[in-house]
This record gives sequence, structure tokens and C-alpha cells, in this order.
Amino acid sequence: METTMLRIKGMTCMGCVASVKRVLQGIEGVKAVDVSLEQGQATLQYDSAVANPARFKTAVEEAGYEVP
Repeated sequence: METTMLRIKGMTCMGCVASVKRVLQGIEGVKAVDVSLEQGQATLQYDSAVANPARFKTAVEEAGYEVP
């Protein structure tokens, strides 16, 4: 099990947090997601044999947010 953190720009409310969390939880191999509006980040636990940070970045960007 791996853990990674993504900085996320563009979240302005708890609805944004819920959207980002939903998108990331929908990725195969993701076991846990914690999204913080205050810190502008998401922390993920995932199976590195199935998922990877590049996929997380793409999913968040497709949802309309920035991953610098």
C-alpha cells in the first residue's frame, strides 16, 4: 500500500471537496481518500500495482481542478 499527496487548486467549497473525493475514490486501486479544503490537498492510500499518481492527477484535472 502506497500513500501520496496531491496539491489541488480551484476548490472553493465543501461541494468541491466532495467532487474531488468522489472522483478519486472511483479509481480502481484507491483504498482511502482524505481531501482538505483548508490545505488544498488530497491524501490517498492506494495499491501501486493498480493505480498511480499520474492517473490521480488526470482524474482531478478532468473534474475541473488544477494539480500544479
